[in-house]
Amino acid sequence: MGAVGRYLIDRFVQSLGPTVLPWGTFTVNTGGSLVLGLVVAAAASGALPGAATAALGTGFCGALTTFSTLSYETLRLAESGARGYAALNVVLTVMAGLAAASLGWWAGFALLG
Repeated sequence: MGAVGRYLIDRFVQSLGPTVLPWGTFTVNTGGSLVLGLVVAAAASGALPGAATAALGTGFCGALTTFSTLSYETLRLAESGARGYAALNVVLTVMAGLAAASLGWWAGFALLG
């Protein structure tokens, strides 16, 4: 389900208009980080059993997010001469991913105690 979701979200975001940055990949990686933060909080609070944590964290979030596509698209930007955009892509994705995971973790604990 995660890989199908990744494909559909990526295609939808990319269809919104031409851009230099790969916003579809950014969106799935950031969204997956948010979901993973929620999963970790649910597991830590005891609301999510180990098997469900593994299925959602590794299975769904692992299939939804994509480091390899991030790497490929960043290298493609750099090779085309858009090195500044390549660096921006990495920095934005890492910062947004960490912020989204933190937000998910915080929201999960706020909701589940």
